[in-house]
Amino acid sequence: MNVARQTDDEQTTLWNGLAGHAWVEAQEVLDSMFKPLEDLLVEAVFAGSGRRVLDVGCGTGSTTLAAARLLGEKGRCTGIDISEPMITAARARAEREGAPASFIRANAQDHAFEPASFDMIISRFGVMFFDDPAGAFANLRRAARDGAELRFVAWRSAAENPFMTTAERAAAPLLPNLPARRPDAPGQFSFADRQRVGRILEQGGWADVDIRPIDVVCTLPEKELVGYLSRMGPVGRVLHEADAQTRAQVIATVRPAFDPFVHGDEVRFTGACWKVGARAVDG
Repeated sequence: MNVARQTDDEQTTLWNGLAGHAWVEAQEVLDSMFKPLEDLLVEAVFAGSGRRVLDVGCGTGSTTLAAARLLGEKGRCTGIDISEPMITAARARAEREGAPASFIRANAQDHAFEPASFDMIISRFGVMFFDDPAGAFANLRRAARDGAELRFVAWRSAAENPFMTTAERAAAPLLPNLPARRPDAPGQFSFADRQRVGRILEQGGWADVDIRPIDVVCTLPEKELVGYLSRMGPVGRVLHEADAQTRAQVIATVRPAFDPFVHGDEVRFTGACWKVGARAVDG
């Protein structure tokens, strides 16, 4: 098995297993926490001329549905994600709302989209997991009509986002099997290098690339913090398999490490991200 195929299989397993189910379980907390970033993308849809929108790595569908509500019956918003649990949750949400949105369970890297079928492509933290990112963005370019806009938000570096790595730093002495993050592998911080992101987009056939740093304040209720740190990320995946004593010990150790982010009954942190824009230009 080649490395790319192995990496793709790892992502499929991850997001159809523990990680996907964890996001579904924490859906309301995560949607609220990342609402400021959702708003940025919805503003881009509002400002753009697009009426056919694709949401890449749509997860449980919050951003897809927000765009669909904005477009109304005059538009069409489609979400795509590799995770069956999250797509199932997204479809259920759309049905409950009666929203004009549809969802595809597939890998946007190689899914056979109808050519030139979208006016805008958006993503909130959904594009950092491709094993062949340039190939993935080339596939998305084929799905976009000439003149279509690409707008997405991705994390900057782990060093600039200490909240996101607090749990694993604090838990490391207690969890020797905690997987190490590989900065060159698909994952949360794989788009940390601004120049690399620019090269990927240009290799994928996108033009007028604009990459800007943004710092966005995100919040969650303090009462949700233990659930968050014990379910999400590398620590959450390891704790799922841990015995009750180890789990309790890790939570008791990790929770105080988040104290710098706790302000009364609210947890507050700054999300250091890239706000990326590009355009599909013929030739």
